[in-house]
Amino acid sequence: MMTNLFSVFDPSSNLFNLSLNWMSTFVGFIIIPPMFWLIPSRFHIIWNSILLTLHKEFKTLLGPTGHNGSTFIFISLFSMIVFNNFMGLFPYIFTSTSHMAMCLALALPLWLSFMIYGWINHTQHMFAHLVPQGTPAVLMPFMVCIETISNIIRPGTLAVRLTANMIAGHLLLTLMGNTGPSLSLILASFLVIGQIALLVLESAVAIIQSYVFAVLSTLYSSEVN
Repeated sequence: MMTNLFSVFDPSSNLFNLSLNWMSTFVGFIIIPPMFWLIPSRFHIIWNSILLTLHKEFKTLLGPTGHNGSTFIFISLFSMIVFNNFMGLFPYIFTSTSHMAMCLALALPLWLSFMIYGWINHTQHMFAHLVPQGTPAVLMPFMVCIETISNIIRPGTLAVRLTANMIAGHLLLTLMGNTGPSLSLILASFLVIGQIALLVLESAVAIIQSYVFAVLSTLYSSEVN
């Protein structure tokens, strides 16, 4: 029985006091590798074309000053998030990306590493970022405060954006599904159609949010070079 509206997202399934819900994050290590046994398989061709497109886009965002191979960090990040998002669309599988702990664990180390690298190697450039070009002298102290705060809250906004978008659709699907047994046959058929439409929407959200997370991380990285 649910104690509150969000208790459906609590990682409560356990065996020998080990949380089993988080195990869905690691299922990919079992499922995905056999798909590459037949090369070039259809899955391999499609996924390779997606990764090549992402590589070109991230390379453009990083610019000529970006380090070689740095796009693979963000491609791996995109792959991990999109896999976990899609795993959550299956019944009885816990969505790890709907928890702040998981999303912050992805966003905070990335942002922290960008900041440490930027302030150590490009200190003058980082100071210049605190005052946008063309700012009047009177507003400079305020702009420094605003830019500093906006920079500090970046990992939080990244994590909250992903968490909120993943939890909202799943919550709506759960609430609509719980009303099914009390509805008549005609209303239940409309409910099934609505659930399918929501599931398609959630599939799109799973891809879009992982893409947004990876692109914003790339943009934050490009600012420190």
